[in-house]
Amino acid sequence: MAVTAMKETRSDRIFDVCNIAVLGLFLLAVLYPLVYILSASFSSAQAISSGQVWLWPVDFNLEGYKAIFEYKSIVAGFLNSVFYAVVGTLINVTMTLLAAYPLSRRDLYGRNGFMFLFVFTMLFSGGMIPTYLVVHQLGLLNTRWALILPTAMAVWNMIITRTYYQVTIPHELLEAARIDGCDDFKFFTRIVLPLSKPIIAVNALLYAVGHWNQFFNALIYLTDESLFPLQLVLREILVKNSIDPSQIQDAAELMRVQELRDLLKYSLIVIASVPPLLAYPFVQRHFVKGVMIGSLKG
Repeated sequence: MAVTAMKETRSDRIFDVCNIAVLGLFLLAVLYPLVYILSASFSSAQAISSGQVWLWPVDFNLEGYKAIFEYKSIVAGFLNSVFYAVVGTLINVTMTLLAAYPLSRRDLYGRNGFMFLFVFTMLFSGGMIPTYLVVHQLGLLNTRWALILPTAMAVWNMIITRTYYQVTIPHELLEAARIDGCDDFKFFTRIVLPLSKPIIAVNALLYAVGHWNQFFNALIYLTDESLFPLQLVLREILVKNSIDPSQIQDAAELMRVQELRDLLKYSLIVIASVPPLLAYPFVQRHFVKGVMIGSLKG
């Protein structure tokens, strides 16, 4: 039986044209700043200052990227951000799995009460000042752990993970394992964890990006510049528009520091964006599956 295509009406065509036009403008509004920043990072400082760069690189060079590696705070900030992202994500994922799996078990006594406490802290946080006092009393101020331990677990991620376990780990699987002599610890490590790759990928990406982009906690809890993450160094350059010339090793660079300042902004934005962009393709396959299953109503 031949299937005839439905003929588009004039209203449908007008809607399609308007839809394509709006989406095209939205795409342009999102894409152009990215292209401009990337082009500016590969242009000369003089071309940026004179406004010659608007789409493609002008006087192509790597001056900005060379200056980044000579600026001590940027290199230290990059290494600090890597530490916060790696160590913080490991702790986040571990804490999330250890909290989510027991709460997904129907035989956990008082699990509704525990869930209420978790959700309560998510809806009604203590606020900035009480949190600061707790961090201060624990002796975490001006340490790397001030950026890791207070955010050791996100309740929203734990809820998504709990839902994932409720959907993918049936209770009958636990009963079968128990018949074979498997206790709870072995069941979690040998059966649950191997089935958790999608939700681990989701949590790892969300937590890692959060650690990589965080600067507010560092602004509050850190005064030692050697512990600053990259985003806080980036803020010093972008918001305060200041660079310490003493940290540039080459004396000749001091004469061009004013023009170099604008170039450093664009190069640093590109450098700060590269790690999350590189990590995403490796977890993308599991990320979509984990988010879709974890977002289902449990």
